[in-house]
Order: sequence, then structure tokens, then C-alpha cells
Amino acid sequence: MSNEKQIDDLEIRINRSRIRRKHVEDKSTVEGTFDTSTLLLLYDLMNKGIIKTMGGVISTGKEANVYRGVGADDNLIAIKIFRINSADQRHIFSYIIGDPRFKHVRKKRHSLVFTWTEKEFKNLKRAEAARVRVPKAIFCKKNILIMEFIGNTDGQAPKLKEIPLDDPLSTFNNIMEEIRKLYHGARLAHADLSEYNILMWNGPVIIDISQAVLLDHPQAEYFLLRDLKNILHFFKQFKIPLPSLKKAARRIMKIPPIGD
Repeated sequence: MSNEKQIDDLEIRINRSRIRRKHVEDKSTVEGTFDTSTLLLLYDLMNKGIIKTMGGVISTGKEANVYRGVGADDNLIAIKIFRINSADQRHIFSYIIGDPRFKHVRKKRHSLVFTWTEKEFKNLKRAEAARVRVPKAIFCKKNILIMEFIGNTDGQAPKLKEIPLDDPLSTFNNIMEEIRKLYHGARLAHADLSEYNILMWNGPVIIDISQAVLLDHPQAEYFLLRDLKNILHFFKQFKIPLPSLKKAARRIMKIPPIGD
């Protein structure tokens, strides 16, 4: 961050453009996930043993559905299927443009969705290497991403927004630490972090990082501040001592100690 005025300017932009997203979908959107090419790809992955069994949907969103399954090692897996026909091309492209890993991406819908899927896979790999608590990335092909299932046979781990917190200050600090590791270790800004995409499973686990951008992305600082603003907004309800947005940003962007 170049200076505090830049933080102020970015905060004004966040306040003006902030939209509370609804994480709900209707039946037609859920059914629209399985186009012919996706069904054929699933069939191929099952024949190869990459997916042994596939269960019901555990999460629905505007761009993808997530299903629970069993993988090659008999462990539970999450199968994330990105929709091709209803993908928001402008939204996807806005998070890909400027990323040096995807300089030659084509703007056709299916190419964008395949790149979007690959982007989440690569972001998960970077985050895992930086010891960020994220689902382990297992496999990626076209519009299907397979990763570690966070939860157990009873179901997916609850989202941050869904459970009471015995020690909200400790939870807040743990989340800030994951953001810090994502920033310094993986060199990523999540760009859509909120109480909706943090699972609680022996501590916070960050999910849904397809839109995460490298720090040299022109909007990286803005996205980081938006993430922090979302987290601070959620924790205000607990009446705990919280930093200002400026202090939270400095806390994340501060150079970590040698050997960290």
C-alpha cells in the first residue's frame, strides 16, 4: 500500500460498489449444471477411478455447484462443477485479465470457464504451499475441480456465519492470520472473502478462491481491503475490540519475521 490516502480512496470505492450477494439458487440453476459435456467428463473420471462415487449437492452458487463424493484413495472429496452455459463472462474475465498465468486466455465462454476452473486449482496449490488452511486440490479438468472435502460423513463443515462462536476474538485473529499467509506466502488476495466462504473445521478454512488474484494484479489492493472490510463487518456484532480498516490492512501487509 503506497500511503494511507490510497486506503481511504479504496474504502470509498468499496462503500459505493458494495453488493451483498445472496448464496441461494433455484431448481432450474441446479439442474443446469449437468450439460452433456460435463456428464461425459464425469463418466470418464469415474471410469478412471478418479471419482469412485458421487453423492448429492452440498453447496450451490451462481457459478458452480459442489457435490460430495469418494475419491481414488477412498477419502471423501468435494467435486466442484462450474457451469458453462450460464457463466458470467464479464465477471470471470475481470478477475483473469492482468493475471500473468493466463495471458492468452480466449474470451469464448467455454474457454473462460475452463480457465476459471484451472485458476482455482492453481490458487489452491499456491495457498496450500504457503500453509494456508484451504481444501487440498486433487484434480482439475475442463470445468470440474476435485478437492479435499472439509467435513465428515455427517456433512460439510459449517460456514462461519452458521455457528455460534465461543471465542470470537480468537476466531477473528485466526482468520487474519490465514489472510496474512495468503498474502505473504501465496502472494494472493482472495477478492471475495466473507463469512460465507470460511468453513469452521478445527479452525477457519478458506474456500472459493477461483477469483483470487496475484498481488501484481492492478486491483489486488482494492480486493484485499474489500475482504478485510467484510470480515470486520461480520465481527462487529460480537462487541470485541477490532482494528480499523487501515490498521487491519497494515497488519496484513506488514513484512513477516524472517523464518515465518
